[in-house]
Amino acid sequence: MTEWKDEILQGMAAGNEVRFFVAYTKNLVEEARRIHETGPIVTAALGRSLTAGAMMGAMCKNETDVLTLQISGDGPLGGITVTADAHSRVKGLPKVKDVFLPANKSGHLNVGGAIGRGVLRVIRDIGLKEPYVGQTELVSGEIAEDLTYYFAASDQIPTSVGLGVLLSKENRVEHAGGFIIQLLPFATEGTIRWLEEVLEGVHSVTEYFADGYSAEDLVHVLLGADAVIERRITPEYHCDCSRSRVEKALISIGRKELEGMISDGEPVTLHCDFCNTDYTFSIEELKDLMKKL
Repeated sequence: MTEWKDEILQGMAAGNEVRFFVAYTKNLVEEARRIHETGPIVTAALGRSLTAGAMMGAMCKNETDVLTLQISGDGPLGGITVTADAHSRVKGLPKVKDVFLPANKSGHLNVGGAIGRGVLRVIRDIGLKEPYVGQTELVSGEIAEDLTYYFAASDQIPTSVGLGVLLSKENRVEHAGGFIIQLLPFATEGTIRWLEEVLEGVHSVTEYFADGYSAEDLVHVLLGADAVIERRITPEYHCDCSRSRVEKALISIGRKELEGMISDGEPVTLHCDFCNTDYTFSIEELKDLMKKL
């Protein structure tokens, strides 16, 4: 099986009338599967969401911007939260680890049935007093179609989103990736028709990867030989929790609560769900935190 590094390619095509992001994300999706110990359907849903988040993170204008995708549905999966920064470092959390459903009508993992009906929220924290929140209803629960609708309805940007995760029989991630292709406001009717015809022939992103196409190959398959790659980004699964941040969180709860923990006489353990890491503080360490108040 062909091995590539994870990367996001950003660029322009069709005489600068089209903007694109094409991603290969096998390794970060496999890392997420390993951390959360997810079953096949949840791995596919989480992987698609992480891939989308990584590409949308690359759209951020400022280094400190943070983007959050929240998918909430009435299906057995319940929902997924993904957070990304401007460097395409992402982390994600599904509400459940595993879901058991029969395959969908096309014979694939039934991500749409697992998520069900609900809403997609995109929260952009760009350093203002309040973050920008965009919300649309889920169209299918398959995530790519839901994001395509979100960009059109909330951002008013004609966009096509493709996402995919291919799993082995052992539930390991063999390939993962996707694309976001956007028409710019001055795109001509000819460019619009050309792009529609191209996208009609695209059914599965991961089929291209399984056939040996790289992310760069996929750029030119989708957008032609004259597509220009302007930026290469290395996405990764990255949780920004740390012991020092947890210490600050403990200090912030106040003297009374810390005194209560100390009087209990037992070490305190705090758990980060995004990276499945425990931070344990002994009684002596809690007393040291008290001194910092």
